[in-house]
Amino acid sequence: MSTTVTPPPAKKVNHIGLEVINYKGSKTTLCAGCGHNSISERIIEAFYELGVEPWTVAKFSGIGCSSKSPAYFLGLSHGFNGVHGRMPAIATGALLANSTLVGIGLSGDGDTASIGLGQFMHLVRRNMPLIYIIEDNGVYGLTKGQFSATANIGSTLKTGTVNDLPPFDCCALALKWGATFVARSFSGDKKQLQAILKTAIAHRGLSVIDVVSPCVTFNDHQGSTKSYAYMKEHETVLHELDFVPHFQEIAVDIPEGEVMDVEMHDGSHLRIRKLARTYDPTNRLAAGAILEEAEAKGEVLTGVLYVNPSKPTFIEQLNLMDVPIGTLPESKTRPSREVLEQVMEELR
Repeated sequence: MSTTVTPPPAKKVNHIGLEVINYKGSKTTLCAGCGHNSISERIIEAFYELGVEPWTVAKFSGIGCSSKSPAYFLGLSHGFNGVHGRMPAIATGALLANSTLVGIGLSGDGDTASIGLGQFMHLVRRNMPLIYIIEDNGVYGLTKGQFSATANIGSTLKTGTVNDLPPFDCCALALKWGATFVARSFSGDKKQLQAILKTAIAHRGLSVIDVVSPCVTFNDHQGSTKSYAYMKEHETVLHELDFVPHFQEIAVDIPEGEVMDVEMHDGSHLRIRKLARTYDPTNRLAAGAILEEAEAKGEVLTGVLYVNPSKPTFIEQLNLMDVPIGTLPESKTRPSREVLEQVMEELR
């Protein structure tokens, strides 16, 4: 009597033959329901679906709940956890040494907008090719929930304390200082955040993504302007987003005039479907104006605020070689004795 053996189902892989497990990291130790965990899940999905080789990625972080996040995705990639607010300098050095890496930095609102504000400013003006994600919950989660520099006026702590200081808007700062991709999203909006992350991966230049990510322990109560309930009530979506990678066929399935395509340098397309509000994300002045307008109305705008795929990166401005500097022999990176003597003579 013969027995028919049913073969196991084929494993699901992406277009480079890797399974999604190759893009995962360690089990999270953050609070259950933390918005940061949702962001990690979207990062895993975006890198998997685009077929980025995880070992070509370098993850960077500073200090805070957000800085634990890189442990929870892309376990096969490189990683460096720096000191509070200094992640941009570490990322800059690593990416200058090896510009072939895909850099992704995870930061918090305190790590970026307080102790790290000076480093953030210089990272932006240089247009470093880095995906910079701010996991923004408006409080210091590791030190028991004090207000951070992104907390809105009138927002309250669980103790009832009211914030009376104006906030930094990290998107507005990034726009003013020269970032070439600026977006805001909500950790609870899976489709939008995933499209934004995919665009950031394809973008050549600095991508600043401010993600409102509620802290379920210290800042998810009534009176908080960074809570799930507040975001559901006050979020204003600028447009519907789709991302079409360069290896997929682009098929337009909506009427002409209702869609805007922004081509990235690698041939991928960010597809923007207009909603009731007409908005052009390639206009930097318009991006600043619409943020000011939203602030006055108490709205939280989400979507791609600005994109400029043509501005030179810091790597291009320095005219670095295509070969990673870190792999060059000493004869290529160290001036000869004759050159050093000439320099010293000129300084006498």
